[in-house]
Amino acid sequence: MSANVDDVAGDMFDMVKEYHGKKNLKALDLSKAMIIKYGAEECDKKLCKLAIRQLIDSGKCTYSYVGGSYIVLPPDS
Repeated sequence: MSANVDDVAGDMFDMVKEYHGKKNLKALDLSKAMIIKYGAEECDKKLCKLAIRQLIDSGKCTYSYVGGSYIVLPPDS
C-alpha cells in the first residue's frame, strides 16, 4: 500500500478528531503514528510534514501553542 499526502492527511485528521478533548497531539505524535501505520518505506517524515501542512492550509486543523505546539481542530468545530 503506497501512502500519498491525501491518505496520510486524512488519517491524521481522523486521529485529531478521535483524540479531540481527550489528548492534545503534537506533530511528532501524528508523524510517528502514520509511520507505524504505513511503514517507514511508504511514509517518511517529509510526507508527514506535507500532510500536516495540508491540514493546516485547508483549515481542517490549526496549531495551538498552549504549553507546547499541538495540532487541534479549529475552535469553531
